[in-house]
Amino acid sequence: RTRRVSAFVERYGPWAVVAGASEGIGPSFSWKLAERGCNLVLLARRAGPLEELAESLRAAHGVEVRAHSLDLGSAEVIAGLHEAIADLDVGLLIYNAAYSPIGAFVDIEVEDHEKAIAVNVLGPLRVSHYMGRRLAKRGKGGIILMSSMSSLQGTAMVANYAATKAYDTILAEGLWYELGQRGVDVLACIAGATLTPNYEGSTDRIPTSWLARPMAPDDVTEQALGDLGRRPSGVSGRRNRFASALLARLLPRRTAIHTVSKETEHMYR
Repeated sequence: RTRRVSAFVERYGPWAVVAGASEGIGPSFSWKLAERGCNLVLLARRAGPLEELAESLRAAHGVEVRAHSLDLGSAEVIAGLHEAIADLDVGLLIYNAAYSPIGAFVDIEVEDHEKAIAVNVLGPLRVSHYMGRRLAKRGKGGIILMSSMSSLQGTAMVANYAATKAYDTILAEGLWYELGQRGVDVLACIAGATLTPNYEGSTDRIPTSWLARPMAPDDVTEQALGDLGRRPSGVSGRRNRFASALLARLLPRRTAIHTVSKETEHMYR
C-alpha cells in the first residue's frame, strides 16, 4: 500500500485541486487524496464548509490544505485559481462543481439554465484549459471531470443539466487522447445517483431497488481514482454499468429516454 500511495503522489501530487469541495463527492475526493499524501487546494463558493474540511484534513493526515472561496461559474474563475496555485506544483485537478435546477424545462427560469451552463460547462472548460496547459508543460498529472448517468440520454426534469453533463463527458474523452500524448491522464467519472446532501434534499423518493439504489460518495470517488490513467471514461458502480449498457446498447433510443424520464418524473414530481 505504501508503494502504491507514493506512486500516486509522484504522478498526481504533490498538490491537488478539488473544485466543488464543500459537500458530497468533493469532500470524499479530498479525504481520499489526503490519505494518499496529497496536499490540497479546496475551491467552492461557501467559505465556511471549506475551512471546516481543511482543518479536519490537516488534523487527520498532516497535509497542507488551502481553502479558497471561488465562484466556479464566474468569468473570473481563472484569475482566482491562478492566485490560489501560482506558487504550487499541482499535479491533479478534480472538477466536481455542478448546478442542477430540477423541474420541467419551461417552468425553470432561463437564468437558472444559464447558471447551470456557467458552472457545468464554462467552468470545466475554463479550468481544464488553464490546468491542461500547466500539466502538459509539466509532462505528467491528471484531470477528473465529474459527469452523470443522465448524460447518456435525454432526461426529463433535468433536461439542461443532462445536456451539460454530456458536454463534460465528451470533453474529458477528447482530452484523454490529446493530453494523454503529453503525459496527462484525463477521466470522465460518470456517476449515477449518489447519496450527497444535494441529492437527498431534492427528493423524498430515494429509490431502494437494486438497480436504482444510490451509491455512497466514497465508492464513487475510490473507483474514479482507480480509473484515472486506465480509461477515458468510467461509469461508477456495477449496477450503473449494467444500466448504462442496457440503455445504450440494448434499448431503442426512444425507449431509453422514456424509461429514464419516467423514473426522474417519479422521483421529482
